[in-house]
Amino acid sequence: MTPDPWDALRRHTQARIGLGRAGSGLPTREHLAFVAAHAAARDAVHTPLDVTALTRQLGELGLGEPLTAASAAPDRATYLRRPDLGRQPAPTTRLPRLGADLGIAVFDGLSAQAVAAHGPGLVRAITAALPGLTLAPPVVATQARVALGDHLGEQLGVTTVLVVIGERPGLSVADSLGVYLTHHPRPGRSDAERNCVSNIRPPHGLSYEHAARVIAALVDGARQLGASGVGLKDTTTRDSAAPLTP
Repeated sequence: MTPDPWDALRRHTQARIGLGRAGSGLPTREHLAFVAAHAAARDAVHTPLDVTALTRQLGELGLGEPLTAASAAPDRATYLRRPDLGRQPAPTTRLPRLGADLGIAVFDGLSAQAVAAHGPGLVRAITAALPGLTLAPPVVATQARVALGDHLGEQLGVTTVLVVIGERPGLSVADSLGVYLTHHPRPGRSDAERNCVSNIRPPHGLSYEHAARVIAALVDGARQLGASGVGLKDTTTRDSAAPLTP
């Protein structure tokens, strides 16, 4: 059999490359793989988060009894049609004002599967990378988008909020997590005032420890700078970081 010249490249990526063709269409094997990947992406979007299991796992980390919240989207169908409601808290959401340095919110986002698979392990790594800071108990929220963290962070009274959220699945990846950092969270913060660490999904993406190191550096930088967002850069890959200035 003639070797496929794409095989060497496929070993380095999950991207759909060099699919070949059969007549005017894809080979049957690749067509079936596409259908399976599409089904996995749909499942990731529509599978509900097991809040009970997740809060139990987070509770075992010793960060305090996890809190729960919800967005103003009453169900998954509304959440997908109305992104604006996913950014707002449900009227019944009331969190205690704790005044901690850091709050960690775990949201289902667009892949509850990613949260179930990687959320507790990532939160454990983040807290280990941030000794010396006071932490609020973790918050688990459903039908949630990133900006909901601004409301929850303000209610908690934390200086910095980290939103751990399931990222939009693609046809190669359905279980990727992202973390969004907002310093001094409050409603009305824009995406330009956040920092994001994405593609957290060992073994194919960032490991929990690697992501936690980057997040810890960003938290430290935000506390020095007094802000997060476009003015705050990840310097963990540099030999020496330039000093931060307001």
